[in-house]
Amino acid sequence: MDIDDLRGLSTIFCMIAFAAIVYWAYGPSRKSYFEEAGKLPFDEEDLNAIDGGKETRDE
Repeated sequence: MDIDDLRGLSTIFCMIAFAAIVYWAYGPSRKSYFEEAGKLPFDEEDLNAIDGGKETRDE
C-alpha cells in the first residue's frame, strides 16, 4: 500500500462522509424540525415572552 492508495481511500471516505451529512441535513426526518425553526422569527408568542408582552416600536 503506497501513498496513492491512501489518498484514494481518504477521498472515498470523505465522499461517503459528505453524502451522509447531506442526507442527515436534508432527509425527510429533519424536514419538520427545519420548518419549525424557520418560523421561529415570526412567532408572536415567543416575541411576547421575550419583551414581557410590550410592543416596542420606534415611531
